[in-house]
Amino acid sequence: MQSTSVLNAEPSKKNMDSSSEHRYRMNHQRVGKCAIINNKNFNDDTGMKVRHGTDEDAGELSKSFKNLGFEVCIYNDQSREQMMQILKNVSEEDHTDSSCFACILLSHGEEGIIYGTDGAMPIKDITFLFRGDMCRSLVGKPKLFFIQACRGSEFDDGVQTDSGTPHDVLEIDVSPRHKIPVEADFLLAYSTVPGYYSWRIPGRGSWFIQALCTVLNESGKQLEIMQILSCVNYMVANDFESWSKDSRFSEKKQIPYVVFTLTKELYFN
Repeated sequence: MQSTSVLNAEPSKKNMDSSSEHRYRMNHQRVGKCAIINNKNFNDDTGMKVRHGTDEDAGELSKSFKNLGFEVCIYNDQSREQMMQILKNVSEEDHTDSSCFACILLSHGEEGIIYGTDGAMPIKDITFLFRGDMCRSLVGKPKLFFIQACRGSEFDDGVQTDSGTPHDVLEIDVSPRHKIPVEADFLLAYSTVPGYYSWRIPGRGSWFIQALCTVLNESGKQLEIMQILSCVNYMVANDFESWSKDSRFSEKKQIPYVVFTLTKELYFN
């Protein structure tokens, strides 16, 4: 016997045909807050080196997100406790008049973790603060996290190809409910795939952030968020390659990685 939840799971044609139901509402009084945590210097006992080039990333990100209408705040060299307190305070703010929220983490990292100036912490501890049951005023609104950090120490050697890049079509079913999952409406855009190194150029910034800012500046108000990130992936994959006198670090590639639970299309217009 089929359960009621299964029988009622089919989205109505009326809802699927409505463009307003298929897109996040972005006409609130404010676009929203963008919190940038920029960790460059680390305590000696962490063993982490200075992240030269991250200030350039933070500066370009600030310009790009302000251009999209965000209220941008940059926090430099934050400990784990400071990072949590900053974002806890943000999660407890009233976002009723905001359309969305963005958080950008620039730091060292490993798989599933990000570094404060005094050590590592789970990324999920940060995103947890913005779940639907933790931050009520952002329920049903997109919560965007952009993470520039290593996720391991593997290098991508790349592969030669003569073929073009396939384009995937994103299809999203929308069926309004009185309740939505607490983990809904998140997007996490990582600079690299799990297990891999993330490249950064001293004095210029990271590959991922350079590409992200370029695409946002050129097309951020025209393209949907997944189109934006597909363009970023393409740029990082095709326009960047490492060079070093040490062959172990030369001719390496990188591809960003996106995980999302968004339920609608997102346009910054």
